[in-house]
Amino acid sequence: MTKRKGKSVSFDAMVKFFMHNYQIPTKNDIEKLTAKIERLENLLESILATKPLKHINKDNNAKESGPFPLTAQEEVLDVIKHYKDGAGFKDIKEKTGYEDKKLRNIIYRLNHLGQIERISRGKYIIA
Repeated sequence: MTKRKGKSVSFDAMVKFFMHNYQIPTKNDIEKLTAKIERLENLLESILATKPLKHINKDNNAKESGPFPLTAQEEVLDVIKHYKDGAGFKDIKEKTGYEDKKLRNIIYRLNHLGQIERISRGKYIIA
């Protein structure tokens, strides 16, 4: 038996097949993504230009924090900084409003990173 010759496959078809199967983006795909990113950046710039974000403390005092609000870690550090002789766990909880579990995790992480020190049980100061 002789081998039967099938259709010859063009090089372009082979390249398209591999690009499709291995999900390799084309120039057109990259241009579409770039256009979407530019639209999002322009939208963010216009939002941030109209009104800056404010961080509201639990005391209902508005505080400018730049374009982004404070993280939970930054908020806990900020509370601890205000106490010269050490902030107690209850004090931090009252000021931040976080639940026990979240607050314990944040304090553990800050202590592990060396940003705060434990001076006694439930009392912390800035390192």
